[in-house]
Amino acid sequence: MPFLPGFSTMKLAEKYNLTERDIDRVVEMAWEDRTPFDAIEVQFGVPEKDVIKLMRKEMKASSWRMWRKRVQGRSTKHRMKRKKASRFKSTRQKNVSHNRISKRG
Repeated sequence: MPFLPGFSTMKLAEKYNLTERDIDRVVEMAWEDRTPFDAIEVQFGVPEKDVIKLMRKEMKASSWRMWRKRVQGRSTKHRMKRKKASRFKSTRQKNVSHNRISKRG
């Protein structure tokens, strides 16, 4: 694992009160291209810079480099860089209105 001076997964877990299961979920969410760092911060309270540190510590060096290269500057990982267009919705998906699922038609 890459060495980060003064950083350990345990310190991060204590700082944000994360369980081992939470750490696994943060890593899983960060690995997904469409999950923005903002969503991870809202759910777990871990900002982007600490997610990056956590990923570096938890992953093999080659996997981390591949992930970092993939997400750096990616608009889907940064909510502010996303286009304002609405999300894709299939025509086969049912509409939701007034807390009732309305029939397609």
